[in-house]
Amino acid sequence: MGRIGGPHGIRGALKVQSFADPPESLLQYRSWHLRRADGGEEPYEVLQSQWDGHALRVELEGIRDRDAAALLCNREILIERERLPAPAPGEFFRDDLQGFAVCNVEGVTLGTLLHFLDAPAGALMVVSGDGGTTERWLPATPPFIRRVDPQRRVIEIDWPADF
Repeated sequence: MGRIGGPHGIRGALKVQSFADPPESLLQYRSWHLRRADGGEEPYEVLQSQWDGHALRVELEGIRDRDAAALLCNREILIERERLPAPAPGEFFRDDLQGFAVCNVEGVTLGTLLHFLDAPAGALMVVSGDGGTTERWLPATPPFIRRVDPQRRVIEIDWPADF
């Protein structure tokens, strides 16, 4: 749902990058899990939050100074799935797409979706192909994603096979 950007001030407040739409909707959830680099998670309660029209700032329970806030930099913000609204028709949770085959519009299989990355220009799919010997980072945004077929477990993308 988002990522901790870094400290804001000296009292432990944090800058947050939201992946929610609209960005400030992340603030409706008061219990967050922060994923560490090793994959483990820690729960935190949001004590205070602010959206100024451009950026999110939060204060988390137990984080009282800049040093403690700095230790949380780049951690992924997770919300328990049962607390999230169901996806609209044609929308999917990213986790549900992992393991799908990724094919281009010509029908060439590019590989299997491992996971997503959030980059400044938009989301990317990390796709493993050729029996795990190649890895591609493919755009996961319109107009590149053409269709998702959950029954066949296939994502169709407008992307050349030789790129």
